[in-house]
Amino acid sequence: PVWHVCSSPLQLWCKAAPLMAVRAAFESSSEVGVFARLTNSYCLTAMGGSENFHSVFEAELSQHIPVIHASVGNTRIVGRVTVGNKNGLLVPSITTDQELQHLRNLLPENVKVQKVEERLSALGNCIVCNDYVALVHTDLDRETEEFIA
Repeated sequence: PVWHVCSSPLQLWCKAAPLMAVRAAFESSSEVGVFARLTNSYCLTAMGGSENFHSVFEAELSQHIPVIHASVGNTRIVGRVTVGNKNGLLVPSITTDQELQHLRNLLPENVKVQKVEERLSALGNCIVCNDYVALVHTDLDRETEEFIA
């Protein structure tokens, strides 16, 4: 199945299944994209929040893709600071070695995890991508752009 996401409220649907919508909130915030990163091959959800938030993703996705509790730079804003697709995940330089190893251990083997030294560390705000194309902020470092290409 191929999953698609619309921003807020969280709406998940599968091409092979009837249309369904699932609502989720992280604590009192409805900005689910700040606290989660969803691709066709994995899902990251923020550590330290309501277990209910994570369980919404687990219930809908765990039969298809891994749903991973994670933090980046000891923050909960995993959706804002990461960007990825079925092939890879870019994380900012604030990512600790322990967090990087956690992601590498739990993500599918074919997903390449790359830490980038980027001045614009909110990668999820500066890069949008799918499995075929990426659009990047004009001030993004060329080195980061090369990782994406």
